[in-house]
Amino acid sequence: MKKSRKALIAIGAVAAAIAVGLATTTVVNVVATTAEAEAIEPYGQSVEVAGKSMNVLVTGEGEDLVLLPGFGTSSPVLDFAPLIEDLAADHRLIVVEPFGYGLSDATEDARTTANIVSEVHEALQALGVTSYTLMGHSIAGLYGIEFAERYPDEVHGFVGIDSSVPGQPNMDVAFPTGLLGALKGLGLVRLLSGVGGDGGYASPYYDDHERQQIGLLTQRNSLEPTYLDEMARIRTNFADAEGRTFPADLPLLLFVQHVNPANDDWLPMHERQAATVTDGTVIPLDGDHYLHHTQSPAIAQEFRAWEAQHSSR
Repeated sequence: MKKSRKALIAIGAVAAAIAVGLATTTVVNVVATTAEAEAIEPYGQSVEVAGKSMNVLVTGEGEDLVLLPGFGTSSPVLDFAPLIEDLAADHRLIVVEPFGYGLSDATEDARTTANIVSEVHEALQALGVTSYTLMGHSIAGLYGIEFAERYPDEVHGFVGIDSSVPGQPNMDVAFPTGLLGALKGLGLVRLLSGVGGDGGYASPYYDDHERQQIGLLTQRNSLEPTYLDEMARIRTNFADAEGRTFPADLPLLLFVQHVNPANDDWLPMHERQAATVTDGTVIPLDGDHYLHHTQSPAIAQEFRAWEAQHSSR
């Protein structure tokens, strides 16, 4: 009996400690979130899309190049900073931050491929952008197909930065979005994020100030409802894209991770995608999935060479 009582007391003590700990992390999370919101510095400009504010950056002069981020990018504008700095010298860059990204509003509208593409296109229309090349990272490869199919008179090329391909493996996972949202609310995600390194934004490609702002926007946007809804729909968006290809007459340039440790078929998969169009080019680059973090000079140089060949036709 005494042993049972001691066990119950011990369990109660542990439960109480956990409750106090969770209460503490929750309060700290709320207080920190409020303070961080005031430290986030504005950039770009706002356009109205579906009655909400979507943030975009327009910079440089020349041919229009629209940049689309990979899934969950905390700040597309800051994420693409090295590439923007280079390409803005002779292009007009339009970086669109979809709802739930960067400084854009959240939304309750379903994060289907169709909705995301419609919203981004509405932002471009508001800016008067009607003829452009699309350049997109990761899941933007999926959205880019929809974009090119729906607006063939506007899109005159797609450039992928380790972009997603319909039919790639392991995209049928059901993510525990409910649990992840709860962990965010309890402040445990904040606690764990403090253990990481530079978040993939290593110097000299990103300075301390950029990394600080990216960190603030990561805490603001990551695992929020808009983010989680897009995460939950990844498997259905990929299922809907199964068997789809870019229009055959659309020039395609794909920068691809040369060696993908998790997928030996990654480079061949992109080569097969490039072969579905009349004019497809694949350029392997060393690096991780975020090639533009460390390979922006090579991407810019190869893109200009590719663009020059096509402008002369």
